[in-house]
Amino acid sequence: MIDDAVTNKNHGLLESKAESSSQRLLGEGQNRSGIDIIGTSGTLDRVLGQVETVAATDSTVLILGETGTGKDLIARAIHNLSSRRQRSLVRADCASIPAGLLESELFGHEKGAFTGAITRNIGRVELADGGTLFLDEVGDIPLELQSKLLRVLQE
Repeated sequence: MIDDAVTNKNHGLLESKAESSSQRLLGEGQNRSGIDIIGTSGTLDRVLGQVETVAATDSTVLILGETGTGKDLIARAIHNLSSRRQRSLVRADCASIPAGLLESELFGHEKGAFTGAITRNIGRVELADGGTLFLDEVGDIPLELQSKLLRVLQE
């Protein structure tokens, strides 16, 4: 009986500590003007400052980083803080889409444009019009398609 009481007391204490830590961490993330990134470090503070700065502009942004470093979180934060936040954030992982389908995936196609094109398909570039287009692993796009993409982005 005493062991059960001590166990329940310790369990309650652990739950209370976990809840307190969770609230503290969530609070830290919410203190950053609605950016849903949790953490504290000088480097992260500088990056989030840059996110806030660039989100206020109407600029194309290149986010560099190794796989798994949170480029998509930064892109989402920029989108959420920008004037485009009411529009779509469209993501395309260029490394996971086969090269032969990537052009159609990005730019879309009309019905009958090729064998198997039985309906019109709106590409991700058009879907993102007025919003944000996040191209992950853009370096994996074939060179001939990179030039087409560059033309579209410049227009």
